[in-house]
Amino acid sequence: MRRGFILSTIFCLAILLASTGVLLSRNGGTRDETRLEYITEAEASDLEILSDLKKEGIVNNWTGSVLFLMSAIGKDIEAGAYRLSRSMNVFELYHSLANPYMRYVKVAEGLRKEQIAELFDKKLLWEQSDKEEFLNAHLALNRPHLEGYYFPGTYLFPLQEEGLVVGKIMLAKFNEQVVKANKQLSQEVINTDTIVKIASLIQREAGGKSDMRLISGIIWNRMFAGMKLDIDATLQYAKGNEEVGWWPKVKPQDKLIDSPYNTYKYQGLPPTPIANPGKDAINAALNPVKTSCLFYLHDKRRQIHCSKTYEGHLANIRRYYGTRNAR
Repeated sequence: MRRGFILSTIFCLAILLASTGVLLSRNGGTRDETRLEYITEAEASDLEILSDLKKEGIVNNWTGSVLFLMSAIGKDIEAGAYRLSRSMNVFELYHSLANPYMRYVKVAEGLRKEQIAELFDKKLLWEQSDKEEFLNAHLALNRPHLEGYYFPGTYLFPLQEEGLVVGKIMLAKFNEQVVKANKQLSQEVINTDTIVKIASLIQREAGGKSDMRLISGIIWNRMFAGMKLDIDATLQYAKGNEEVGWWPKVKPQDKLIDSPYNTYKYQGLPPTPIANPGKDAINAALNPVKTSCLFYLHDKRRQIHCSKTYEGHLANIRRYYGTRNAR
């Protein structure tokens, strides 16, 4: 309570001083209207941003202190890109720093394209048409799909950047980070779409980076053995929507869903990737662990346990879950 009172008091004093012109003018009344573009690091804090702006001569100690107080009481300074000038008063600076004209969007590994579209929709203030353009970017690019090729990472985009432009940039990032970096893919030794499909399964099924290559080995074993893949994540993809959630919980009856993504019902890989995997999952798909296992499960601590036989798999289910119905 006392800290909040002190901050409020200082803030009120700052406003009072501003009303007398102390804060409304800069540099002794001179007006340097030169526009400066400033781009922060993606994870930069308020203090780091203000420290850099001080080095650039855009803020001084007093102005920086007031800006920090304003951000503490009001809206945070947001990492991104700003158009500033040394003639801006503290209120103009605060408005610019709290509302960058370019924003960072962090795309996590393992999201489906609809989830990525929702992220950009929120951060870039998209219209519905932009969202639809992103979701259907594959049509404009004459590709069967782009699910799996929206490369995860942190991007800096202008507000209201076109959905198609965002899609193209994410695809270009995929080609740069994945295809060019892997000789097997760049030299077309192996079908890229097959690898991305497998990587998407690994990304959604793995408990972490440490078990990705083992799951990859088991998936490849199942395919070579002519078995159905029996992967829950594909059922989630088939069931998922905005209403029930994009990755709903799988129930036993879901194995009867009539969908080409139902790998309990249909043999082989799903028609498209089911998510957008990161580098680790893609590398795991390309470099599976050599194993004799055909089955696996994760216990309640997300530790993986595999088995060569279905009987051994059932024993693992009983050991770690105490029921035959648990996966």
